[in-house]
Amino acid sequence: MKPFLAVLALRSAWNRRFTLALTIASIALSTFMLLGVERIRSDLRDSFASAVSGTDLIVGPRTGSVQLLLYSVFHVGGARNNIGWNTVQALKAQPAVSWVVPLSLGDAHRGFPVMGTSVEIFERFRHGEGQPLRLAQGQPFAQLFDAVIGAEVAERLGYGLGQRITLAHGGGELEQDSHADKPFGVVGVLARTGTPIDRSVLVSLQAMEALHADWIGGIRLPGRAPAALPADLTPKSVTAALVGLKSRAQVFSVQRWVNNYSGEPVMGILPGVAMDELWDVIGPGEQALLAMSGLVALVSMAGLVAVVLAGLNERRRELAVLRAVGAGPVQVMGLLALEGLWVTLAGLLLGLAAQWAVIAATGPWLQSQFGLSLQLALPSAAQWTLLAALLVAGLLASLVPGWRAYRLSLADGLTPRI
Repeated sequence: MKPFLAVLALRSAWNRRFTLALTIASIALSTFMLLGVERIRSDLRDSFASAVSGTDLIVGPRTGSVQLLLYSVFHVGGARNNIGWNTVQALKAQPAVSWVVPLSLGDAHRGFPVMGTSVEIFERFRHGEGQPLRLAQGQPFAQLFDAVIGAEVAERLGYGLGQRITLAHGGGELEQDSHADKPFGVVGVLARTGTPIDRSVLVSLQAMEALHADWIGGIRLPGRAPAALPADLTPKSVTAALVGLKSRAQVFSVQRWVNNYSGEPVMGILPGVAMDELWDVIGPGEQALLAMSGLVALVSMAGLVAVVLAGLNERRRELAVLRAVGAGPVQVMGLLALEGLWVTLAGLLLGLAAQWAVIAATGPWLQSQFGLSLQLALPSAAQWTLLAALLVAGLLASLVPGWRAYRLSLADGLTPRI
């Protein structure tokens, strides 16, 4: 009887498919929103967490830990101050420090950030599960005006080895703000990492110093001829520094040394702790989006109840005939519940398919514009939980009209209405 009831419920829902189409679309929308928010939330966390690994401390000017993390790793915002080169050297001299990779930020190329750093970054920097930077083409920078570009820069701008590029001061694209007198040659293209490195142009610290040799206070004096490059291109200051320790057990002692450093006001942050602080900041926004999606799902389930209840009066004779041929009240109630279950399941599948289609269509664009890598994959454990919750909610919502049908009497269903 149960398989027959399920088939009967499916055929009954199909017979009223045009009436139920709007309800299915509503459930699909709520499914799409819930799964989409959860997918973006989880993939965003994974993307942020994979941006830097193997780095024990990030050292920069004294500011907020989240701000230091954002501009040094994700190139969001900017530093108010730099840290002196003497501070970097003092940090390297600490017995517990294994390596230091300085970062100098502030310039750009056609909207992509330029990062001055040491060649050691290709050996020390890690992303994802401890994966090193890998060159898809070419080699690291060796000459003064060599540049290595990220995979996204190469793909979007169509650059390859040997490409000549010029940089813009401070991210500006105005002609007077550019470093057109000192072009760079692309000598390497990095393999894709799914991190902000993909959207970066890497040059040496000495190159960054040479770029600004004829600038004073961040301004190039009008009419001034380009100055000859100084013999010593040691940087005077850098934006921040990535630090690796010989033993992670010493991280707090080194952090304390950095925070108490008397040479200038600097601070050291643990990337993982700063990441947690970042999620504490945006966590309420995540919860608000989930709550909004939940409200849409609630409205969808209310719509399901309303549609089935609205058609119940028209189906009273149909239900009475079923009662007359031997169907009991429980079977009638089960029929209505199964119909609602089929409708909910159709909406869930449609919403899941819509999510996959949107990820496939917009994934490359999101990666290029925002560095957000959305994975086209089967639902995660959290998403399966949401799908199960929606299915149970659909079943519970279907019990309301089912209970109403249960209360209809056989005599009432067979009595003609005038």
